[in-house]
Parts: sequence; C-alpha cells; structure tokens
Amino acid sequence: MSIEKALNEAAAAVNRKLDELLPPVAGAESRVVDAMRYSTMGGGKRIRPYLVLNSALLFDVHSEYALRAAAAVEMLHCYSLVHDDLPAMDNSDLRRGRKTVHKEFDEATAILAGDGLLTMAFEVLAHPATHPDGHVRADLVLALAKAGGAAGMVGGQMIDLLAEHETLDIGAITRLQRLKTGAIIAFSCEAGGILGHAAPHQRNALISYAHDLGLAFQIVDDLLDAEGDAAQTGKPVGADAAAGKATFVSILGLEQARERARLLGDQANGHLDMFGAKADPLRWMTDFVITRKS
Repeated sequence: MSIEKALNEAAAAVNRKLDELLPPVAGAESRVVDAMRYSTMGGGKRIRPYLVLNSALLFDVHSEYALRAAAAVEMLHCYSLVHDDLPAMDNSDLRRGRKTVHKEFDEATAILAGDGLLTMAFEVLAHPATHPDGHVRADLVLALAKAGGAAGMVGGQMIDLLAEHETLDIGAITRLQRLKTGAIIAFSCEAGGILGHAAPHQRNALISYAHDLGLAFQIVDDLLDAEGDAAQTGKPVGADAAAGKATFVSILGLEQARERARLLGDQANGHLDMFGAKADPLRWMTDFVITRKS
C-alpha cells in the first residue's frame, strides 16, 4: 500500500469518528459547534491520527479505541491551529486552503471553538468507550496534558513568539520545535503503546522515533515556508522570513537543512527495528514527511 492510500484511509476513518463525536447541534451554542466542525472537518493530512492508528496496530489494539484516541489528538491539534492563526498570534488568513476560523466566523468564536476542541479532546480520552481500563485512560489523559501544555506545545509556541524578537541558535530552535511540534507527535506515537500495554522499552522506542520524525517534519515545514508554493501548502509562505524568525533554514541554509531532515528520517526509522515489518506504515510516514510538498 502507498503512503497516500494509507493516509487517505486513515483520514476517512478519523473523519467519520470526528463527525460522530462532534455532530451539529441546534440552539444558541450551534455557532461555536459549527466553528469547531469547520476547523476539524476542513481537510488536513491527519498525520497525527495516522501515527496513533499505526502505533496501535503494533500491539493489536481494538480499532475503536485507537480511533477515539486518534480523534482526540486531532481535536487538540486543530485547537492549536485555530489559536495560532489568531491576530494576536500568527495573524493568518488561510489554513488548509480556505479561510481561517476567525475569518470565517469571528475572533471571539474562534477562541471559544479552540477552547471547546481542547476540552473535548480530554473528554473523549477519559470516556470509558476509549478503553475499558481506567488506568489506560488516565495515562492517555496525563500524557496528552503534558504534551499539550507549558512543558510541550504551549511552551514551544511561547518560545516561538519570543523568537521574533530574539536571536536563537540551533540548539534553542531544536528545543523550541521539540516542544511546539514534536511533543504532540510523540504523544501520537506513544498513544498506541499506552492503549496496547506496551513494555517500557517499546514505548521509549516509539517516543524516540517520534522525536526524530517531529524535528524532520519541522525542518521540512521551514523549507516549505522558504521555497514552497501557497497553492500547494494551503497557507501563506515566506511568513518566517517576513517576521525575522530564526529557523532551521535561516541558520543551516537550504541544502544543509534538507540533509539534516534526511538524516533525522534515517535515525527515526532505526528506532523501529524491534518491531520488524509491522512498523512499515510508520516508515512510510517518515518518507512522506521528508518528501512532502504541503
């Protein structure tokens, strides 16, 4: 199976689950639910849900449990995009090839939609339908809370905002991206191990794979911002340079950044050796991340 087909199948399954978990409602609150649905159902490659589903396959996790965890991480990811796009943050008008939530609705609704998606992600993980073992559900909630909070994605975003006014070296940028992008990718890979009662060394291998994959993902993101096409990426390009941000590309240059991404991809795949051919869908993802154009 090609990575494109595998991604499409995973995305279709997660989209059905998101539609089920977040149906339209009547009444005054329908506007914020509509905005939540606009954010989550508006496309996207569903890379994080794909990682949840395929890390869970390593341990033969029930598909319903994996799908609910995948939907939860996508809710949290979409919340972060809604808030990142706001005027007070990145001030973006375009996301996934269409208007951002605050442009389609308004700023206040966008803030509430993000809040709603964030809290609903934990509601989904804590629900007994996600796993019959309460300890597993608690571990999922704890891991996602750490990955999404000040010691993870939120902390990374804060550093990213400060980077517009400070000069960061390669070590600081690497830490920034491990928090901002890598922490949620790491959760997405570890989630399958949590659901499947994996041994500690197996969970650590998945986390190590995810850390390298996440850095490679961000380097390619920087490359796309520097030389990509907005028609392909579905969002504005050149924003980092315009803001004066230090990135992997601005420090390493285009060719060294590409080589760093390739090396990280090889290193990421090396962590999967213990899983044999069963981890091939994760290896496909590595190749996809390194070569993507959007």
